[in-house]
Amino acid sequence: MIEKTPAAAPFPPLLTRHDEAETCADPSSVMTLLADSDATADGFTSYRSTFAEGAVGAPAHFHTKATELFFVISGSLRVLVGEEVTVLNAGDFLAVPPHTPHAFAAAPGHEADVLFVFTPGMGRFDYLRLLGRVMRGEADFQEIADSAERFDNHYVDSPAWRAALESAE
Repeated sequence: MIEKTPAAAPFPPLLTRHDEAETCADPSSVMTLLADSDATADGFTSYRSTFAEGAVGAPAHFHTKATELFFVISGSLRVLVGEEVTVLNAGDFLAVPPHTPHAFAAAPGHEADVLFVFTPGMGRFDYLRLLGRVMRGEADFQEIADSAERFDNHYVDSPAWRAALESAE
């Protein structure tokens, strides 16, 4: 039997140690940056977010290029997908395809620990750093709006998401 030589990997194996991972924090969450696209030949981008109870998460938005994957490690995350609002619990997985409006926040009365993966990847760590600066009042929200194309993050209005947030208050 002749064995084939495996094709060359598109990028070397990537290991991010918890103690060495960069973190970005804002008043309601901590993001642990795991793998940005430059290290994965644009294959994926991944980070982990821990949301405090009542954390606002992300407003309604969509991506034109990437599928966003959510895996809830612990707690509960309320999500908007299209115009439907649901709650993901520990162990739940969600894949949101490009051009699909979505949003997320810690579910009422819960914290959430979530692994996010974007594929194909694109440099998003600078976006997460910017988001942290805006949430801490160190940068203006206009910088986020101005970066929509660069980070493939396009905000939209969602009456369903607004209603869900208002019902939690």
